[in-house]
Amino acid sequence: MEFRILKYLGFFLTATVLFVSCTKEVQIDLPGYKEQLVVDGRIETGMPAIVLLSKTSNVYSTTNFETYLNSFVDDAVVLLSDGTTTDTLTKICTDDLPPGLEDVAAGIFGVPAAALSSLHLCAYISLNMLGEVGKTYTLQIQHNGKTYTSSSRITEPVALDSLYWKPEGNFTDRGFTWAQLSDPGNTTDAYCWEVKYLQEATFSKTFNPYFNDKFFNGLTFEFGYENPMSFQDTTANNPYRGFFKLGDTVVVKLSKIGPKEYNYFEKKYNQMYSGGSPFAVPTNVPSNIAGGALGIWAAYSPWIDTLICQ
Repeated sequence: MEFRILKYLGFFLTATVLFVSCTKEVQIDLPGYKEQLVVDGRIETGMPAIVLLSKTSNVYSTTNFETYLNSFVDDAVVLLSDGTTTDTLTKICTDDLPPGLEDVAAGIFGVPAAALSSLHLCAYISLNMLGEVGKTYTLQIQHNGKTYTSSSRITEPVALDSLYWKPEGNFTDRGFTWAQLSDPGNTTDAYCWEVKYLQEATFSKTFNPYFNDKFFNGLTFEFGYENPMSFQDTTANNPYRGFFKLGDTVVVKLSKIGPKEYNYFEKKYNQMYSGGSPFAVPTNVPSNIAGGALGIWAAYSPWIDTLICQ
């Protein structure tokens, strides 16, 4: 018995020495903070381009609403070209909005319409150029002596075969919107799904609104989506969250986007949904902006239809 105890004790001490001798102190030098321009720009068929510019923030700095307001850039020159015509985008700010644009601006900036007049948030808008199918739009931004560029193309839209509503679960008066899509088989396609109530000014994105045809290229399939507006309604009963109700009139927008644009949004939403989880796979969100800026310039080709939930 004594021999066994000594034997196990010797084994334990040997293992401990080996374990300690194999440890090594690792030092990681984190790069210092470098301020960068952030671009959030879009253009779609029949609509003007809208470009928001902001600055990155130090991850170790205080985060609050004032920091958010101060991050916006209002001293840039923004140009847009369709290959033939070049337009200098007009700066429009929330404290000097033309009447009737309050709800639209609220949707763009994510700020209640009633608070916009007291804030100075600016967007750059192309008042002389609307998006057209088949055209490539090149964005150029001049700021603090630097020039940033990006291009995105409005392609042919893809129409849904059908669009309908049906009850879900145990409900007879609550359900999801459903659609049938025949994906073109000769191209690689990516899409964005958005929806709004008929009376609303801006569209809302659903959970995971961007998808591509990696698994259904050239196929016909059906899919459903929840009601994103219901999660913004604080008066709604929890059992009804996510559902459209019988009698709702909604506008559905299925937009086709390019592969680079999809790659950006897919990575961005994955990062958002991970919620800072330590078990999430680290993701670098790519950018299609040349010159050292972050963000996205995206062209959308929408197909829009109205659905009565019945």
